[in-house]
Amino acid sequence: MYQSSPQEKNFYTARANQFGHQVVRYLDGRLEADVFQQFRLRNGLYMERYSPMIRLAIPYGQLSSGQLRTLAYVADRYDRGYGHFTTRQNIQFNWVTIEDSPDLLRDLANAGMHAIQTSGSCVRNITTDHLAGVSPDELVDPRPWCELIRQWSTLHPEFYWLPRKFKIAVSGSVEDRAAVRFHDIGIELHKNTRNEVMARILAGGGMGRTPVIGKVVKEAVPVQDLLPWLQAIIHVYNKHGRRDNKYKARIKILVNDLGIDAFAREAEAVYERYRDIHPAWDPKRIERIEAGFARPELNDTQAASRHIPVNSDAFGKWKRHNTEAHRDPDRLIVHLSLKFPEMAPGDMDSSTMRRLADLADLYSGGEIRVTHRQNLVLPWVHKRNAYALWRELDEIKLAMPNIGMLTDMIACPGLDYCSLANASTIPLSRELGRRLDDLDRLHQIGKISLKMSGCMNACGHHHAADIGILGVDKKGEEWYQITLGGDAGNSARIGQRLGPAISRDGIVDGIIDIVETYLEIRHPGESFADSLHRTGLEPYQETLYADHQKQRSRPHKVAA
Repeated sequence: MYQSSPQEKNFYTARANQFGHQVVRYLDGRLEADVFQQFRLRNGLYMERYSPMIRLAIPYGQLSSGQLRTLAYVADRYDRGYGHFTTRQNIQFNWVTIEDSPDLLRDLANAGMHAIQTSGSCVRNITTDHLAGVSPDELVDPRPWCELIRQWSTLHPEFYWLPRKFKIAVSGSVEDRAAVRFHDIGIELHKNTRNEVMARILAGGGMGRTPVIGKVVKEAVPVQDLLPWLQAIIHVYNKHGRRDNKYKARIKILVNDLGIDAFAREAEAVYERYRDIHPAWDPKRIERIEAGFARPELNDTQAASRHIPVNSDAFGKWKRHNTEAHRDPDRLIVHLSLKFPEMAPGDMDSSTMRRLADLADLYSGGEIRVTHRQNLVLPWVHKRNAYALWRELDEIKLAMPNIGMLTDMIACPGLDYCSLANASTIPLSRELGRRLDDLDRLHQIGKISLKMSGCMNACGHHHAADIGILGVDKKGEEWYQITLGGDAGNSARIGQRLGPAISRDGIVDGIIDIVETYLEIRHPGESFADSLHRTGLEPYQETLYADHQKQRSRPHKVAA
């Protein structure tokens, strides 16, 4: 996997030292809070409901075992012993202090990690398919191109103070596992008939209070022109994007206001100007980056002698639901679920991080991936080591066979941490997890995506779920809106609102009722999405609102 160069590590350290000087000035009263805010945000530091939170970048979701051990150290030294993996392949620590943050960043720099541009109105962490480089359906490995974009966009002088945050996702497979249609810029890589790598560029996608599916700006761009095209698109946004209203400042609003054709024409005109002044394309640059993504050295002999018991039903379930085919026929892609009732979705404690780092060294070439579903992946597991790995994962509670099931839910931090939240998500996810803890029943239900957000910012991606839950505040009380039929993949769809909000006391029963209704009306082998397309919302509305009992339930007070 790609490793930061000594020069990059020195840059991260220098950046941490610069931020440390600003922290001292702020704590001494020489720097006003609103000025310090811009410094801290561009170094990943937020002021949340109960404590500062820091978000650390995991570029394109790829971690080494050594970096995971560093995160475990950070969790123990600067937090409360755990971290939270996010839907954008980053990790957050929710209980840090302002005073300690520069030292935290210096420790990260030594491991080739940072928090640069993980917040603020700038180009954020570049994300991609968590199966990049190992999936059988891959057309082009997107990771080198993500790294190229990361290097180009870091501290870019023109795009460091954009109207609002800017998110880019890249995919290179037949199946979109990077939600490219819900990003400010989405890039789909493919090869033309001459085996040349091309990029299909979309713009104007996003979630939040105004969910929008991105539209095609350019159907086929030679990759040597990719950076000039990105620069042109962001330039148009930087020039015309609104700065007077943060709720209308994202590029999706601009694309909608101008229309995609007018936006694309202006971007192309800017591209023509940039093309003449942009540095000449150097193919050796991408070749050097690609060399960093070579297949890792793999140790496949450690567990070859372990046999599989004849009646290992638990192992069979795990293998069916938590592993999938690899482009190497001798290997498996192994998914690790971070969804169980004792922890918030996406959370992992430091001891588990260390154990997993050891297992990654033993079974996966020292490599771990972070997914958009707040789970992890070991991408290089030999088939003959699957049973041995499963036994060790089971010991550290990372072998829950629920990938893609209802309990594999996505949830933002909600009221437990976030200063913007209107309602809780973590207690709700735990309660749903307890109600749906029968694995046989889960597997009978089949794959259904369930995502929840505590406010309109939609950090839980509820718009793009089979079942989406949005927390709302009604006169200081927690209520929840339900949407059905969303999808983040190739058939991107925005979920349809089912009806009036449901009270906190009624929402869990409401979700269970929706699932039971699906089981009653589905045809054999019919997915939730296909069933909903056939029947529409009406059967679910009849189930949920027939007697309005759930609206009359006693609501929960929002925590202060």
